[in-house]
Amino acid sequence: MASPIAFDAFKAVLDGYAVGAGALPVRYENEFFQDLIDAETPAWVYVEIYGDSYNQDTMGAPGANVWEERGVTYLHVMTPSGKGSREGRVYANALLYLFREKPIGALFMPEMSIGAGDPGINFPNYYSTAATIFWTRRDITSTP
Repeated sequence: MASPIAFDAFKAVLDGYAVGAGALPVRYENEFFQDLIDAETPAWVYVEIYGDSYNQDTMGAPGANVWEERGVTYLHVMTPSGKGSREGRVYANALLYLFREKPIGALFMPEMSIGAGDPGINFPNYYSTAATIFWTRRDITSTP
């Protein structure tokens, strides 16, 4: 799991997107989505935000070191099965533009892709096109 700081940064951008005109409904890990499936929603986004590592990057006085968190965010664009993948690619591309060349706070996103993805659970009658964002976050030791 990613830190709350990284999760909140992505969520703030995506929640702002979700209220815009033409935006897709957005659901995060461990949130209910059955209402979208029951309504046969034409397209929606399932978000997973992972922190792959959290490493000390400098050696110095306690409390004055730089730490680097690395992770991946998957934006699974869910479109109806059997309709092809183009629509999912269009939505995935638009979602990546929300983050391209736009650091969010201490998050830096140097690599993105559109491709196959596995949302980790079964979404009946939907196909997933994943927009993937690789990110890093650096901060000075910040223990509560």
